[in-house]
Amino acid sequence: MYPAFECHAPGIEETPHEHETGLALVRRLALAKAQAVAERHPGVWVIGSDQTAALVHGGESRILGKPGTAARCTEQLRACSGRCVDYLTAVAVVRHDDRPVFEFVDTTRVTFRIIEDAEIERYVARELPLDCAGGFKSEGLGISLCESIETKDPSALIGLPLIRLSAVLREVGFEIP
Repeated sequence: MYPAFECHAPGIEETPHEHETGLALVRRLALAKAQAVAERHPGVWVIGSDQTAALVHGGESRILGKPGTAARCTEQLRACSGRCVDYLTAVAVVRHDDRPVFEFVDTTRVTFRIIEDAEIERYVARELPLDCAGGFKSEGLGISLCESIETKDPSALIGLPLIRLSAVLREVGFEIP
């Protein structure tokens, strides 16, 4: 039997700080989310996670957050066309006591094929990926926008790297499976 779990909204402001990198952003938010929930639920292990997309271009990277609107989603996907995007997923596992904090970041690199405007518009209208980093959902029609995906953990792109998380949970005492 698997241990019971509950989902709780951490109530954390997710706006990036000025000049904050994508890596620093997801690490800060994953830890802040886990700590906020752990403070309300002492004595239990809490998992916090955050993901962002970082458009890699010319040695620079630009954070692509959740687009929120179809127009912004279309704009983000146009920027991704023919380029690489690093999906950075940070996880923090904490307990509100003197136990150690476990943190890690998974990077999944998605290379987008060249995408025509009509394809982007059809994808956005059908999938509505407005709450997904970079406006992209690999678990749906978004996979058709890819040229390749490089990852150690395919579950990370969906939002939670389960291979490494399972290892951490076993380390703190959970029986998995």
